[in-house]
Amino acid sequence: MTTTAPVTLTAGAIKELKSLMDAPGFDQQQVLRIGVKGGGCSGMSYVLGFDEKQEGDDFFEIEGIPVVIKKSHGIYLFGMEVDYQDGLNNRGFTFQNPNASSTCGCGSSFAV
Repeated sequence: MTTTAPVTLTAGAIKELKSLMDAPGFDQQQVLRIGVKGGGCSGMSYVLGFDEKQEGDDFFEIEGIPVVIKKSHGIYLFGMEVDYQDGLNNRGFTFQNPNASSTCGCGSSFAV
């Protein structure tokens, strides 16, 4: 059974993530974790990083990238797009979340 991931990764995000995964010393046992945690100026912050798969995680594969999301986080992340910007003014991962009622100026925290 194939389950569609609740989040999407843009071509820019996929390119940057694959570059990180291909770097020397990267632990190939790790997967990309996308999630949320309490905190930040708007109430919740995004989690994006490499981690071990844990009990209670949903597993997805997006363009060859193994992704885990805690089951309880799916409601906050459904429909979200993760992008990577590499411009002069902005550099890093960005989050476009249709579930956020408001976001902070830096774009890394949100309220529902």
